[in-house]
Amino acid sequence: MNKRVLKLSALALAAGLAAGAAQAQTSVTLYGIVDTGIGYQSNQAPALGATSGGKAATRMINGIWSGSRFGFKGSEDLGGGTKAVFQLEEGFNSATGGQSVNGLAFNRQAYVGLSNARYGTLTLGRQYTSFYTLLSPWSPTTWLTGAFGAHPGDIDSLDTNYRSNNSIVYTSPTFSGLTLSGSYSMGGEAGSFNAGSTWSAAAQYKNGPLGIAAGFQRVNNSTEGGGAWGSFSTVSNNGSQPAVSALNNGYQLAQAQQRIAVTGGWQFTPSLDVSVSYSNVQYIPGVNSKFASEAVFNTYGAVLHWKATSALDLAGGYSYTKASKANGVTDGAQYHQFVLSQYYSLSKRTAFYVLEAFTRANGQTLNAAGGVINATATIGDGFNGTPSASRNLFAAGAGIVHRF
Repeated sequence: MNKRVLKLSALALAAGLAAGAAQAQTSVTLYGIVDTGIGYQSNQAPALGATSGGKAATRMINGIWSGSRFGFKGSEDLGGGTKAVFQLEEGFNSATGGQSVNGLAFNRQAYVGLSNARYGTLTLGRQYTSFYTLLSPWSPTTWLTGAFGAHPGDIDSLDTNYRSNNSIVYTSPTFSGLTLSGSYSMGGEAGSFNAGSTWSAAAQYKNGPLGIAAGFQRVNNSTEGGGAWGSFSTVSNNGSQPAVSALNNGYQLAQAQQRIAVTGGWQFTPSLDVSVSYSNVQYIPGVNSKFASEAVFNTYGAVLHWKATSALDLAGGYSYTKASKANGVTDGAQYHQFVLSQYYSLSKRTAFYVLEAFTRANGQTLNAAGGVINATATIGDGFNGTPSASRNLFAAGAGIVHRF
């Protein structure tokens, strides 16, 4: 009897150890961010494209410093240095409790893949493009936020609003500071491999205090000849259409969009760093577009960040965007944007923040119907749907962000 008990005990112990080993090789993490505050803007147009009738607005704001979200991510050790990885991330509006994108349960990210320290990482699903992932460490959004600090209208997709459906993303290991990545998003429309697809490629180099990255991205409309973006289009801000703002309202029905960008940074001291960026964005017309000639936007930006104390981070940035003369525009639109941020950490997980921004717009652009109008101001990408009805826009916001 004692021998039988000992045998059963040994088997139970072995099973327990095996389960513990398996558990140690698999991990799943629940995480999230809740970010809520109050925001003010000096002028809000009654509709996108309006050039009069604007009024000041004050409202509760959500996800300004970091988009409110919760998610699951994990990995499983498959042996030989290879891991299975996944991430599911849902964005939500902390002011209302609603989804940040209606109808998309995991609108921020939803992918699965394999990762190996020697061979790199391959993932499939809804995720960021290689263009964004490798350029983002030195984007203006790091310390100025996307809502206030992205280049006006996030014209160059350096904020996180652009994610791509049906994506295959490969990112190499880092060799002597160099990382390469490429992504392709499949439109899936019958009869056309290219319609609705998105593809990008990027390279990043880090060495001591220096960092630099360059990338290219093309977004194709699945509607042949341009026009309303078809349901097979893969890069989207909301649904299947890339973000629309006061900058690109007249070019939103393009056949395709292309972006070339370079970002870089230098760490002067542990508490002082600077980042710079340049982007070239092209809107390519089709027969159904409301414009006939390619429209080009060039943007130059810089951000200075100073960690004043262990708890206080201060940053300031400036960007200049210039649009080309085409499609009846004789004075291409220009946008000067100034942004300040103050971030005070109460703990490792909780902080207060304050943001101030101002944009001045000059020149001309197109409205949604293709008519020439005076350019109106917008700030970052937090005001894409509520731009100014005039050439000037001031905005300020303050809030609290908690991470778990």
